[in-house]
Parts: sequence; structure tokens; C-alpha cells
Amino acid sequence: MTGRWLVVMAKRPRAFAVKSRLAAEIGATEAIRFYRTNLARLMRALAGDARWTTVLAVTPDPAVTDRALPAGLARIGQGAGDLGARMQRIMETMPPGPVVIIGSDIPGVRPAHIDVAFRLLGRHDAVFGPAADGGYWLVGLRRRPMVPRIFDGVRWSSEHALADTQANCTGLSIGLVASLTDIDTGEDWRAWRRQS
Repeated sequence: MTGRWLVVMAKRPRAFAVKSRLAAEIGATEAIRFYRTNLARLMRALAGDARWTTVLAVTPDPAVTDRALPAGLARIGQGAGDLGARMQRIMETMPPGPVVIIGSDIPGVRPAHIDVAFRLLGRHDAVFGPAADGGYWLVGLRRRPMVPRIFDGVRWSSEHALADTQANCTGLSIGLVASLTDIDTGEDWRAWRRQS
């Protein structure tokens, strides 16, 4: 079966295991509250959309059965390795069809953003959702006729992540969706709270 696959990357929602940079600035309790609340909101907004199938990719792998994660959708383990290795594995192992991967810490994501990403994959090989910090909140691949290796040598958690990944896309056509902010720091969190 060929479909559209939206994969949401998530960590086991435990204090000090998620959003550690954010927790250092606003406290572990508030950081885990943000993470759990945003993940639940994200799943409510995106998982029921019939235009794609939503899958939750969880780390560590045993957390696939964790009851603290949103219920009612397919879950897979992310496997071992850095972020790039885990995303590459997802791209290579999902069933046929385009795959879009997003993180679970971007409050601004709406179904329209995901729809645009899949539409772009109809005429591009890769799609990115840039983040203000030089990274990206969304990456997608058409995955046909093959799955390109675009995550090797990327300087993760840096202002170079998007540029490094795009540099790996030599020969691929690239589409861009809206720029959104992921919540990594206390400053990000405070700005989000002011806008909420």
C-alpha cells in the first residue's frame, strides 16, 4: 500500500529525559508540562487527518508501550544512533509513499503545514520546514526512486543543521514550507507563552 506518512518524533515524557536545555532554564516540572501538553495537542490536531497516516516514533525504543504517550495511533521505535541515523532509519523503513518527519516541540504546527509539505513532495524530492535557529522543524522525502542519504555529517543542535542537510541534497529538488519555532530554550518558551 502506498500512502502519505507523517512521523512525529517523540521521547518518553519523563523529567530530565526531555527538553533538558529548556528544563535548565524554566525548571523540570514546567518543561515536562510543556512537552506533554504540546505532544497531546499536536496529536489531536494531526493524527485524525485522513490525508495522511500519523505514526509516533519513540525513543528509547522500550517507551513504545509507555502509557504517558498519546494513545490510539501506531508507534515505532526510533532505534539507536544520533538524530540523523534515527531519521534515516525512519525514511528507509516506512512503507511506500512520501514521508514527512516533524518534532514534538513545535506549538505552531497546523494541518495546513503538513498538507503543504506533502503537496510539495508531489513535485520535489525533499521538503524542509526551516526553524528560526538555523535548524528545521520538518523534513520530508518523496523516497522515489530511492531513499537518499541526506542526514550524514549534519551538525545537529546548531545553526548549521538546515544548511548541512540541504548540502547533502545535491541533485535533489527542494521545497520549503513555512518557518516555525521549536521550543528549546527559556527565551523560546517565554515568547511562545506571550503569544498563547
